[in-house]
Amino acid sequence: MRLWIAAALAVTCAVAAPAARAQFVSLLKGGPAEYFDDADMRMFLDVARKALDDAPDNETLAWQNPKSGHHGDITVLKRFESKGHACKELRVRNEAQGRKSDMRHNLCNIDGKWRLVAKSKL
Repeated sequence: MRLWIAAALAVTCAVAAPAARAQFVSLLKGGPAEYFDDADMRMFLDVARKALDDAPDNETLAWQNPKSGHHGDITVLKRFESKGHACKELRVRNEAQGRKSDMRHNLCNIDGKWRLVAKSKL
């Protein structure tokens, strides 16, 4: 479950780089995103972009696809700086076909792109 969320966030952060996005697709197995259709993924990515680019701390941005019934939300828990980069801790929750995920991840803006950063690298 943790792996799929990390992968989904990596996909989100690599939206501007299709080649980088492809390397994470295989990690989506076993989690809710395995059931996402194109509309679900588009809605999830739109919310992720808004959370990373615009959302204030502790504001939850939700998405829901009425056709599939899949849904989720992203909350910026805090902002911080690491090694000279602006960073955010996000809480990401998704549900599809009875599978649920609830994860926290650190992302930093490196060279203009949001990247997942392991706690050991902060």
